[in-house]
Amino acid sequence: MSKIILTGDRPTGRLHLGHYVGSLHRRVILQDSGEYDKIFIMIADAQALTDNFDNPEKIRQNIIEVALDYLSAGLDPRVSTLFVQSQIPELTELTFYYLNLVTVSRLYRNPTVKAEIQLRNFEANIPAGFLCYPVSQAADITAFHATDVPVGQDQLPMLEQTREIVRRFNAIYQPILTEPEALLEENSVYQRLPGTDGKAKMSKSLGNCIYLADPPQVVEEKIMNMYTDPLHVKVSDPGHIEGNTVFTYLDAFCRPEHFPEFLPEYESLEQLKAHYQKGGLGDVKIKRFLNRILQKELEPIRRRRKEYEKDIGAVYQILKEGSQKARNTAGATVDQVKRAMRIDYFQDGELIKAHMDKYENENR
Repeated sequence: MSKIILTGDRPTGRLHLGHYVGSLHRRVILQDSGEYDKIFIMIADAQALTDNFDNPEKIRQNIIEVALDYLSAGLDPRVSTLFVQSQIPELTELTFYYLNLVTVSRLYRNPTVKAEIQLRNFEANIPAGFLCYPVSQAADITAFHATDVPVGQDQLPMLEQTREIVRRFNAIYQPILTEPEALLEENSVYQRLPGTDGKAKMSKSLGNCIYLADPPQVVEEKIMNMYTDPLHVKVSDPGHIEGNTVFTYLDAFCRPEHFPEFLPEYESLEQLKAHYQKGGLGDVKIKRFLNRILQKELEPIRRRRKEYEKDIGAVYQILKEGSQKARNTAGATVDQVKRAMRIDYFQDGELIKAHMDKYENENR
């Protein structure tokens, strides 16, 4: 069986370092590994509209931003199919069919949905589209017969909902849908990078993000203002690395080769941590070290982005061609689903002939 990946992002803003370590960098590694037959990467604009329905312009303007972030991070449209969710109407059709296979109470019990409802203060005024987006996600995954879906721990309930729908469909109709597996990131640091202010999550509204498109001076400014250890007032004070955002970022980005290049007086991150915990190492020094590391990480991303920005029309063409390719694949799945559900009336020559024969005999 072919190995196929489906993954994507909501276009509600530019992508930041949290997206990069949590999913984007890993997608590039998976893409370049050669282990997968097909990789579909979706800009999930229809899903983003479930809680931004009153501000479609926000989604419209960020389609190109996310596409630029994808390409600048190293996703190759010759290998990975980049597409826009709303341009694949077959996904909406599959969602409609799958809605019959899940109950409203089951959707309410989905832990991810419950958490998101609480986060957005929807309470009793939950848009139906938002409540049902796990079903839409099932349509996205199954339309491409994805075998592997990269997710974080918080998204596992969503994937399990897809698996339930697949099993129910295959049991009622025909076993044609592929039951996906989760591709989990084992490194907990990569699963959730905190904001620069120490908050648990990067958020555009909180202003605590480092964006992939940020220029060098902006990245440096954000790092130098980064949350560290409030008890580490003097350089001589012992410092804490737990909950210290700078060290969390170093855990995510620092590699052994960075020390001889940027901080040769230390041999490893463990040695740097030990000195900080003992006392005698200032926050400014470790922030400058982190800045050098991140600037080196982001430099090729910025360089590629500038090249793609020179021809935005070509970027839109990549999305258009990817969307057509994705639509062809999803259309083939819809044909399979309709045959299994016995609603392929005009394609079923035997059905048409049987009815023709029936009424010909009755009218003799």
